[in-house]
Amino acid sequence: MGTMHYLLLCTVIFLPESSAFPVSLSPEPDNEKVKGYLDKFFPIFTKTRNQSIAERIKEMQKFFHLPITGKLDKETEKIMQMPRCGMPDVAEYQTFAGSPKWEKTDLTYKILSYTSDLPIRKVNDAIKRAFRVWSDVTPLRFRRVYLRQADIEIKFARREHGDGFPFDGKGGTLAHAFPPGEGRGGDAHFDNDEKWSDVDQDINLFLVAAHEFGHSLGLDHSNVSGALMYPTYSYQNPETFKLPADDRRGIQKLYGKKPSNS
Repeated sequence: MGTMHYLLLCTVIFLPESSAFPVSLSPEPDNEKVKGYLDKFFPIFTKTRNQSIAERIKEMQKFFHLPITGKLDKETEKIMQMPRCGMPDVAEYQTFAGSPKWEKTDLTYKILSYTSDLPIRKVNDAIKRAFRVWSDVTPLRFRRVYLRQADIEIKFARREHGDGFPFDGKGGTLAHAFPPGEGRGGDAHFDNDEKWSDVDQDINLFLVAAHEFGHSLGLDHSNVSGALMYPTYSYQNPETFKLPADDRRGIQKLYGKKPSNS
């Protein structure tokens, strides 16, 4: 099976479970909900096993360009409560460990299930346009299939949905995806407890899908505010959306630039 959730290449990406959020957080840095957030999005690795909660909060604050206090101040709490992608965070554009990528440029995708928030045709269109974000700047091409297994399989699901990374209900984690690879590699899952939209209200499906497909293609999170691969959700007009330079550099590092004659 593919490694999970936009986090590592052919190595299992470790995403510890945590309680759902946004949550009401107390100012105490040892609050269990704070620890749950840090465990999920800024996990402890062997070399940092002895870090205190305050030190881990400082890492998070550094990533989000906040004042580095080690305390749960208002700005830090606000970030913790924002809807976001379900994957851990790193700095600038990053590829997954080992730089996993698809070893072909013609990729297939399949939509396994839908949200009832939007007409099927609008879901199909949002998914198609989200893939186009990446094919516009690389040699990659995406083709939808209906019957056979696809490289990237897409579904809407609630709570536990068979991959060991349950969703948390409305708010908090919006979606997650697996890095390139066999089996689940590249697959993208969207939380069906969210209210999905194609306009500037609720959660815009096109924007989240474009972010998740970045993971499906091998990109990790970026700490550049405004980048598509930034971990928290913010609305941009899909009609005028242009892939930011940070994301373009990342995906072209993996796949190269789009040929000028295509």
